[in-house]
Amino acid sequence: MSDFKKKYGEWALIAGASEGLGAEFAAHLASRGMNLLLLARRQKLLENLTTTLEERYGVETRWLVIDLADADLVEKVSTAVSGLEIGMLVYNAAYIPIGDFMDRPLDVQQRVFDVNARGPLLLAHTLLGPMCERGRGAILLMSSMAGMRGMPRLAVYSATKAFNSILVEGLWYELKDKGIDILACCAGAVRTPTYMRSFGREVSGMMDATNVAGQALDALSNGPQLIPGRLNRLSAFFYRFLSRKRAIRMIAKATWGKKG
Repeated sequence: MSDFKKKYGEWALIAGASEGLGAEFAAHLASRGMNLLLLARRQKLLENLTTTLEERYGVETRWLVIDLADADLVEKVSTAVSGLEIGMLVYNAAYIPIGDFMDRPLDVQQRVFDVNARGPLLLAHTLLGPMCERGRGAILLMSSMAGMRGMPRLAVYSATKAFNSILVEGLWYELKDKGIDILACCAGAVRTPTYMRSFGREVSGMMDATNVAGQALDALSNGPQLIPGRLNRLSAFFYRFLSRKRAIRMIAKATWGKKG
C-alpha cells in the first residue's frame, strides 16, 4: 500500500472528488502517500477536503473547480497538470438524472453523456501519453452494475457506464505490457450523498464508500474489471443465466417497483 507513489508516480488526479466516493478515493490515496489534484464543481467542499487531507496525511493537494462537461475540458486540465507527474487517474464523477428518456430534454441527456463518457475518454487520452512514456501509471474508471444491462429510467446513464467498462477492457489489453494498470470498478449501490439524493433510500447489498474505494485500489493490478461486494458478484453471476429481456424486467421491477 505504501508503494503506490513508487509504483505509479507522485500525483493522482481524481475527477468528481468533492464528497462521497471521490473523497474516499482521495483519503485512501493520500494514506498511501500520493499527492492529489482534485477536480469538482463545488469549491467549498474541495477546500475543506484538501485542508483535511494535508493535515491528516501530510501530502500536497491542489484543487480545480471545473465542470467536466465543459467544451474546453482538455485545455483546462492540461493547464492544471502542467509540471506535475500524474501517475493515476480516478474518474469518479457521474451525472444521474432519473426519468423516462423522452421526459428529459435532449440537453440533459447530452450532459449525461458528456460527464459520464466523454469526460473519462478525454482525460484518459490526455494523461495516458505521459504515463506510457514513463512506463508506469494507472487509470481507474468508476463504472456500474447498471452498465451490464439497460436500465429503464436510467437508459443513457447505464449506456455510458457500459461504454466505460468496454473502453477499459480494450485499453487493458493494449496497455498491459506498457506498465499501465487499468480497471473498471462496476459498483452496485454505494452509500453516498449523491446516491441518497438521487434515490432517497438504502437497498439490499449497499456498500460503504470507503470499502468500495479500498477494494478498487487494491484491485488495480488485477484488471480489467472489479465488482466490489460478494452479494453484487453473486447478483451479476445470476443475471448471466437470464435472457436480456427477462433480466431487464427483473431489474426494473427491483429498482422501481411495479411501474418499472
